[in-house]
Amino acid sequence: QVQLVESGGGLVQAGGSLRLSCAVSGRTFSSNLMGWFRQDPGKEREFVAGIRWSGGRTYYGDSVKGRFTISRDNTKNTVYLQMNSLKPEDTAVYYCAVNIHYSFTVDAREYEFWGQGTQVTVSS
Repeated sequence: QVQLVESGGGLVQAGGSLRLSCAVSGRTFSSNLMGWFRQDPGKEREFVAGIRWSGGRTYYGDSVKGRFTISRDNTKNTVYLQMNSLKPEDTAVYYCAVNIHYSFTVDAREYEFWGQGTQVTVSS
């Protein structure tokens, strides 16, 4: 069983920055994929960024490449999402998730465990 708790969301002006944190507890594996997703009301859940817990290989959605950075601290069992140059279209609830299987995927349905989300609002 894995538990995920997101934090760090808030209100920020366009062009600003936020750092989200995802505290992970419970069983994890070296092959785990840790992912950040976001969802705005009426929209599909969108893959934002992912990282392999072991090795730290990263993946990014096209809409955030060059602006967001995902990282992890193995000692603290925490995954981070540094968000820079924020745009109003980044406004969403951001979720941390884990996929216990080997292959990378951007499909939210393939992630078994989810946090409750943290709201990010970017004003124009």
